Amino acid sequence: MIGQPPVRLEAHEVGKWFGEVVAVGNCSLEVGRGVVGLLGQNGAGKTTLFKLLAGLITPSRGRVLLDGHPLRSHVGLYRRVGFCPESDALPGWLTGREFLHMLVRLAGVERARVRGRVDELLERFELTDAANRRLGGYSKGMRQKLKLAQALAHDPDVLFMDEPLNGMDPVSRHQAIGAIRQLGEEGRTVLVSSHILPEVEEMTRRIILIHRSKVLAEGDVTEIRDLIPEYPTVVALRCARARELAAHLVRQEHVMGVECEGDSRVIVRTEHALAFYRALPGWLLESGLAVEEIHTLDDDLESVFTYLTGD
Repeated sequence: MIGQPPVRLEAHEVGKWFGEVVAVGNCSLEVGRGVVGLLGQNGAGKTTLFKLLAGLITPSRGRVLLDGHPLRSHVGLYRRVGFCPESDALPGWLTGREFLHMLVRLAGVERARVRGRVDELLERFELTDAANRRLGGYSKGMRQKLKLAQALAHDPDVLFMDEPLNGMDPVSRHQAIGAIRQLGEEGRTVLVSSHILPEVEEMTRRIILIHRSKVLAEGDVTEIRDLIPEYPTVVALRCARARELAAHLVRQEHVMGVECEGDSRVIVRTEHALAFYRALPGWLLESGLAVEEIHTLDDDLESVFTYLTGD
């Protein structure tokens, strides 16, 4: 995947309603390669938006484009898309190997390459030891990993993963997060929906926030954080000469306020975190002061989501 032309998935004023119920309202966004988190509370419209972006349902209004082509109108584009649904209806009488064999064959992989592809998927999601067990005996976490594997059966470059970590034990969750990060590093476009903010933070800083059927914001967490000026970003710096550092920083352009906590901690408030971080190394060189630690106190997804939604 790496080295191929960039993928561009776009939604232009997309909406979906069922009778008088608006599931997704007037959504516009654009994503490229890498992992992107789609965040929202249960009932916010994440699953419906995923199905629209993946071409599984027709929008009531607007268009979804993959590299400039309407996805619903170009059947061949579906070869580039993989989907891991939140729910499952796995056939309990098949083994994991048999199920993946069936999906790989349906995806059009040549018969001579099927066994190797199935083995690769089983190994990638650490299901090799359970490959010959029937799916009816799989745990929830194992079923989730199998759904991730089947989404990759035809080696797509665009992947949709709807709440993929639900029901996983801590070890399986750690394995799945690593696998999802790796898919992004390979150059695929990976959209992961979740309502659990810390899990998404382990996968990516690029996010789309959806609330009450509408997209509130998209981009890097820090960039989005900078768009909320009524809540200045709070940065903590640890320095042995805290008072000297505070006196130096309070005069700088992007600093709104400075206070000392004890003898070695400085708290800075800024409306422009990106500009602050870019300028900080120069300020420190100018002052001759050494900073041992820098930590942003509210540049996390939970804070950003709370600020944007007011919940």
